[in-house]
Order: sequence, then C-alpha cells, then structure tokens
Amino acid sequence: MPSYIVVGGQWGDEGKGSIIAYLAMHDKPEVIARGGVGTNAGHSVFVNGKKYAVRQLPTGFVHKDARLLVGAGVLVDPEVFFYELEHLKDFNVKERVGIDYRCAIIEPEHKELDRTNSYLHGKIGTTGSGCGPANADRVLRRARQAKDIKELEPYLTDVAAEVNDALDEGKLVLVEGTQGFGLSLYFGTYPYVTSKDTSASAIASDVGLGPTRVDDVIVVFKSFPTRVGAGPFPTEMSQEEAERLGLVEYGTVTGRRRRVGWFDFEFARYSARINGATILAITMLDKYDKDAFGVTDFDKLPAKAKEFIAEIEEKVGVPVGLIKTGPELEHIIDLRENI
Repeated sequence: MPSYIVVGGQWGDEGKGSIIAYLAMHDKPEVIARGGVGTNAGHSVFVNGKKYAVRQLPTGFVHKDARLLVGAGVLVDPEVFFYELEHLKDFNVKERVGIDYRCAIIEPEHKELDRTNSYLHGKIGTTGSGCGPANADRVLRRARQAKDIKELEPYLTDVAAEVNDALDEGKLVLVEGTQGFGLSLYFGTYPYVTSKDTSASAIASDVGLGPTRVDDVIVVFKSFPTRVGAGPFPTEMSQEEAERLGLVEYGTVTGRRRRVGWFDFEFARYSARINGATILAITMLDKYDKDAFGVTDFDKLPAKAKEFIAEIEEKVGVPVGLIKTGPELEHIIDLRENI
C-alpha cells in the first residue's frame, strides 16, 4: 500500500484540514502521522455541521479506526495536547494517539518570549505559540523532549518505527504537513517565515519517512490565497476588495484577520516543483465561483470554475485531483482515478 503526504502550497490556511479529513474518511488509512512545526498552525474540520479545530493532533482524527501519530520533528505543547484529547473525546482520540518520544517540548517561557519579543511578535508577526523559541532551544540542544515529561509517558512511541512498520505490512499511511510553502524557513519569504522548512521533504523527515517510501505528494492551494502576519504577498488585494468578494477570514490560532490575494500561478508552479507535487488539491472553489457551491460532480461545475481548474493545471503543470466546493466533508470532487 502507498504512503502520501499532504502539504500547503501557499501561505498556510489553504484548507489542508478539510482535504486531510476527506482522505481520512474516504481512503481510510490505517496510520495518520503529523509532521510540521508545532502548535502555531491550526486546522479546522466541519463534521455534521460542527467545527473542530486542532493545533497539535492530526486532522485525520475523524477516521475513528486510524492510529494517530505526532512525528519526532513536531514541537509538543503538553497543555494543548491534553486540551485536544478532551476536545476530541467523541472520536476516542486518547486510545489512538502516539507522540514520538523525541519531540521537543514547548515550555511556558517559550510562549512568553514569543508573545513579548518585539522582533518576533511585532515585526515578523508570529502566532505567540512559542514554536520559534522552542526550536531555537532545540537547535542549541537544551530543549526538553517528550520522554522527559512524566504526564506524556502513556502516549510515547517511536513514530518512525511505527510508520515504516505499517508500510512493511502493506498498510496505507497518510502524512499531514502544516503551514504552507511560502512560510518555509528555507524557501519562503525570509525572515517572514516559520521556524523550519515546511516542504514535503521536511514533513517526510519529521515522521521518519525516507524519500523512496513516499508515493504521492498532494499540494493544497486555495482559490484565493491568504496570509496571516507580516511579509511579502505579491498578489494581495485590498481589504475593501476582499470584503466585496466575501473573502473575510480569521486565523484559527491567532484570530487575526487574514490578508487575501489573487491566485498566483507562478508561485504555485514553483511551490509544486519544490514539493514534488504529483496531485493538486484546490479548496474553496465556491469562493471563486459561488455557483460551484456543494457540487460533487466535475461535469456539473459551471464553466467559469472549470476554466479556472484548467488554467491551474496548464500553468502549474500538475493535475488537479481533489476540489473542495464547500466546508462540509462531502463538498468535494475526487478526480484521482482519472490521473
């Protein structure tokens, strides 16, 4: 069975959570592992009209039979972790989750520094979650690890071993990324970036997955990209234009209003190349064309929406396999069989 990685292709907030939730429920992977930075990225999922927001655990929690793993490269905030165990109790997450014992810990002082440092919070516009300072301590080899926190002991595991064992046993593995390509420490708009690389290669490394064991990379793009915090945004539109188009959004973690822009085909092509995209997922097509809302058959999409998808495929050079046409899990068009 294959493994696949889902990552954001823009500035985060692409709707990865909704794509991952669909894949989890439709493909039913036995293992869902989360890579990425830490609790500075929030993913939202709508299930039966109810919104669930997670910052620490895999968004694939909606698949109640999957083993849920947090890879060694991910920062863990015990306070957030235990809150989400309670928040998601309807999904029996507590019995299914495992944290790699090598995860570095976000301490209270990391969060305090992140929220009060004039450069990090003031100029760069960090979320205040403590991830940057925690990763700095990790690089300096003084951060505590999950194995040092007594309360986490029941959940500790070797995620890399579990992921590779699952593949050896022919199980399907879904790996989740966080943030977006434009926020990569290496390839993004430095210094207005997050504290590590966010490309698919880094996400694979976070969970201990070697490059030859990745079968597909799904890169998620939103019809109107958004960005939270400071930094370059070449296709940004005015707030007035965003309001006119009904594109007012707020960050899951920070609550800050998101900046909104037009789809950047050149940036999307570069993002897809570096991520090694094999499949594209397009979210919020209904925001681009309101008549596309809730459509689940590609042939029934309005002409404007079809033309937009065709333009993306032509200019980015990768086929579109998944299209979200609304917030609910069932608001999706799955074209992967045609790729």
